[in-house]
Amino acid sequence: MPESETQQPGTPATAPGDASSVVSMPSPARDAGYRGHGTSRAAGEVALLLREIAPTVLGVLTRRSGDFDRAEDAVQEAMLAAATQWPEDGLPDNPRGWLLQVAQRRLTDAVRAEIARRNREVAVAVQDVVPPSDIRPAQDDTLTLFLLCCHPALSPASAIALTLRAVGGLTTEEIARAFLLPEATMAQRISRAKKRLAAVERPFAAPADLADDGRVDSVLRVLYVVFTEGHTATVGARLYRVDLATEAIRLAFLMHRLLPGDPEVTGLLALMLLTDARRAARTGPNGELIPLIEQDRSRWDRSRLAEGLRLATAAIGHGLDGPYRIQAAIAALHAQARRAEDTDWERILVLYTMFDRLADNPMVTLNRAVATAMVHGPAAGLELANTLEDRLTGNHRLDAVRGHLHEMSGDRPAAVAAYTSAARLTTSAPERDYLTLRAATLRHG
Repeated sequence: MPESETQQPGTPATAPGDASSVVSMPSPARDAGYRGHGTSRAAGEVALLLREIAPTVLGVLTRRSGDFDRAEDAVQEAMLAAATQWPEDGLPDNPRGWLLQVAQRRLTDAVRAEIARRNREVAVAVQDVVPPSDIRPAQDDTLTLFLLCCHPALSPASAIALTLRAVGGLTTEEIARAFLLPEATMAQRISRAKKRLAAVERPFAAPADLADDGRVDSVLRVLYVVFTEGHTATVGARLYRVDLATEAIRLAFLMHRLLPGDPEVTGLLALMLLTDARRAARTGPNGELIPLIEQDRSRWDRSRLAEGLRLATAAIGHGLDGPYRIQAAIAALHAQARRAEDTDWERILVLYTMFDRLADNPMVTLNRAVATAMVHGPAAGLELANTLEDRLTGNHRLDAVRGHLHEMSGDRPAAVAAYTSAARLTTSAPERDYLTLRAATLRHG
């Protein structure tokens, strides 16, 4: 399977419209286009809207109360009320304001109940309901929530998991799949993160100096995981989720505005832009996957490529000792190749070798196996890919790469078997269809 279309580490998506997921998974905020007082909307559309506006509401409530757990519970209760009322009564004029008011009341009620029960002051959390006009711009609160969840008191792994759960629109099961862990393990990790934050004094206070705060790496990792899921959805009928990819890019722009001199922030933004520039060419008329080597490069977004290359050049100028700078450099080499056969695979292999030494990640090694095959032949690539057997058990990407490399070597039976196995393992319909078609073509070709 060609590089960068099937081998990027990713996280599963959640189908919009699932009411249960609405309550459990806030996601990026945006309510434009949904307003219309008294207009009855389908439950699915309401669910999608709630997924989009929930992170902003959670961010506002967390900022006001300083209590993530209670704020999350209150928002989920408000979302449940909205999911019940809005399809019947029509959307309020300001859905985000409505949700915030209801969540604020739920939070206030909860705190007051605790006061009565325990007779102690929780003045910070008990606040009057504030009019919707008090809500700050959505992007501020979403990014704030990112920063809050990535508190330095948490380990990077815990901070990333908590942020993906609260902001990224991913379920615990999806996060677990992204990190190749059992769901129960990931659920425990998230629970421990919440408890750890509860024990920290003013855990949600804004950092005085973000650059020295120690949470930037976690924020970047979260943004990259969210973008990766948007670029290649691991579950469902669509190859990509534009909402997730667009939100990740927007937040990366905000991070770059906050830290313009950080080469890793710049590198990540460049990587996202260079990758997303290929979006239009990645699918056919019926949504079928088109691998990188077969894409019509005239359909790539030239303005986005130019901006990505400019940022990549700036980031690489600081040296190639960070994961996002290295990946931006790889993406830049793909972007600069006018035809697939013009790709500078030797330099890409050098970069993947550097990346592999920097990060203990089997997906990076798998990408290096593809680059190795392109430079030294499929046998060398297969030899490297086979070393990942234990680490990528059950992951379809290993078999997809094996299928591609066996096809390169002319071993059709082995390629058919590998493609068929990969198709059986993937949970993405476009990838499954592509792999199945590839196997069928080789079987009957």
